[in-house]
Amino acid sequence: QNVDSLIGADVILLGVSRTSKTPTCVYLANRKVRAGNIPLVPGVPLPDFLEKMGDKGPLVVGLKISAERLVQIRRQRLLSLNQDDAGEYADEEAVRDEITQANRLFQRNQWKTIDVSRRSVEETAAGILNLLSERRGSA
Repeated sequence: QNVDSLIGADVILLGVSRTSKTPTCVYLANRKVRAGNIPLVPGVPLPDFLEKMGDKGPLVVGLKISAERLVQIRRQRLLSLNQDDAGEYADEEAVRDEITQANRLFQRNQWKTIDVSRRSVEETAAGILNLLSERRGSA
C-alpha cells in the first residue's frame, strides 16, 4: 500500500506480525470500509504522517496480543513453513519486547486498541466497526 491510499482510508490497523491485520482489512473492505494496515517491525519507522494527523485523518487502531498467544501463533506458522528457527521471530523474550514497544506506541499516540489474543477476525472487525461508529457519532 502506498501512503496516499492510507491517508484516504477510513481506518488504519497497526500491529506486530501475525495479529491478523490483513484478513481484518479484507473483512472490513467487504463491509464497504476503506481499511489499510501498517506492520510494526522493530527498527522500521512509521510513515511520518501517521503520528501527525491527530483526529483529522483515518481512525488508527492498534491490534494488541498477549506474548504467549503470539509466540504460539508464530511457532505454528514456522511449522507450517517447515522452518525450525527464525531467530527472534518466535523467541519469547524478543516477542515480549516487540509487544511492549507496540503498546507504548499505541499509548503515546492515544490510539484505540483491540486485544486480538482470543478474537476471530470477525470479532475484531466488529470491534473496529463499533469504534468507527462511535467516532462518526461524535464528529
